[in-house]
Amino acid sequence: MTRVPASSPESAITIADDDTPDPIPVDPPPVKLASIFQRKRTRDVAEPSSSQTDRDPTSASGTPRHTASKRPRTTSSTTTAGKSTTQSQPHSAAPLAHRIRPNTLSEFVGQTQLLGPGSESVLAKQLRDGRIGSCILWGPPGTGKTTLARIIARHANAIFKELSATASGTADVRVIVDEAKRQLSLTGQRTILFLDEIHRFNRSQQDVFLPYVEQGQIQLIGATTENPSFKLNSALLSRCRVLVLELLTDAEIETVLRRALRRLEAPKDAKDSIPQSSQVSDPSVTLTPSPPITEEQPLSGPSSNFNHITPEIISCIASYAAGDARKALSFLELAISSPSDTPSEALIQSFKKSLITAYDRTGDPHYDMISALHKSVRGSDGSAALYWLARMLTAGEDPVYIARRLVVMASEDIGLANNNALSLAIATLTACQNIGMPECRINLAHCVAHFAESPKSTRSYEAYNQAEKAAKEDATIPVPLHIRNAPTKLMKDLHYGEGYAYNPDYAHPVHNEFLPPELKNRTFLLMEGDNSGKMWDEESLKQWENAQNGGKPWPGRPSS
Repeated sequence: MTRVPASSPESAITIADDDTPDPIPVDPPPVKLASIFQRKRTRDVAEPSSSQTDRDPTSASGTPRHTASKRPRTTSSTTTAGKSTTQSQPHSAAPLAHRIRPNTLSEFVGQTQLLGPGSESVLAKQLRDGRIGSCILWGPPGTGKTTLARIIARHANAIFKELSATASGTADVRVIVDEAKRQLSLTGQRTILFLDEIHRFNRSQQDVFLPYVEQGQIQLIGATTENPSFKLNSALLSRCRVLVLELLTDAEIETVLRRALRRLEAPKDAKDSIPQSSQVSDPSVTLTPSPPITEEQPLSGPSSNFNHITPEIISCIASYAAGDARKALSFLELAISSPSDTPSEALIQSFKKSLITAYDRTGDPHYDMISALHKSVRGSDGSAALYWLARMLTAGEDPVYIARRLVVMASEDIGLANNNALSLAIATLTACQNIGMPECRINLAHCVAHFAESPKSTRSYEAYNQAEKAAKEDATIPVPLHIRNAPTKLMKDLHYGEGYAYNPDYAHPVHNEFLPPELKNRTFLLMEGDNSGKMWDEESLKQWENAQNGGKPWPGRPSS
């Protein structure tokens, strides 16, 4: 190529070696970068408007525009604005859980407490009618939150937008809301915004949804693994119904696995007709329905295409998945990718090695297990207490965290019944801080077992609670003069300390009134054995006598 100097009249062309002119623009129009980014952020896979399709792809100067329409069209999972837009993966390369994601309620497995057997509950009917409203899907990983959100959008014939709170912010939400407003005013079509990991938005970020949900400009579906009552604003919760998703049973996991194998064994032409889940960015667009995957018969022998996937392997995967369908399908992929002559025992061992305990130090399991340990100690069940201790430690819990709770148990539950308990708890805490794992597990086990077998007393704990209640009722009651400190002559002249009997000076007991006159005769610390305010439940007592006392009557029963 030979470039003509810019000063010549021919500066607008470039002469090739074959002398064929190739016009290029001399002075291209300025490009507004902000507009380009804005178009990229709001692009959707829904059909473009007529104004977009009728637009001439050339500029006024006759120069071809470098638009996306000129490039080969690529299917994209543009279900979000900006940050979460990604190119769809090839169907064979996508994770198995993604490839076989259910598209209809009839394909959805589990959550019968919500959808009812056969998807005939009130909620299922509302879902099919598109009247589900804004909601929060709360449940452990792999229980179908994202899948259910997409099914809701399909039945509602709504535009479906998907964001992840881990990679998005309020600016992305506003872009989607602005587009939703336009669609609602122009076409009357609603927009469903699915926000995964909604608990990752802080409370001020969550407030951005309030006016839009209140006015019905968007339908919000949030997914979270955390307790919404702790992580979400009460104002947002009042505008959304909370749907609790539960872990799948082993039988339901096996159903998911069998359906996955049926899908993988389908003929190639049938597989080609299966739409990719990543292509479903707008459920209102008519799609070719997936072939039915409702085969329920158990595998009587090895799979025809995967001879090494035996019923034993299916059952083992379901057990190890612990209610997580995504984890189960990951295990199945691991098994499928193994050589066909791999022994079942070798596959099972590989599952064990890749199994990661589902435990989050900041999530609900963290608090649920420490609560189970505390209640087991309180109930004097040493075996249960040691089990929950082992569950936490093997899952990677900080031993210092457990030791701190034991210090609390020493005074709250053991209390005056065993005054050495607090010293043992503090010694255990020191051991955990100075020694660490794995040796400090022995110290923790010692302390937990001792506490479980110790007599229990909550007298001091309950006494303080009653005293605190009285203190809050009136914080203006003055200290009686006779028990005030009197270090100076002036204070003594004001009668501070006057009338106080110093107990060690007397050879006999003396009485001083230490409570203010307003609280005279109030008792906070009850005497040992005083059961004032305690309930009597004969049924609970009989159950304890049969289960833990060998069927013998409790010695504390009142004599008849």
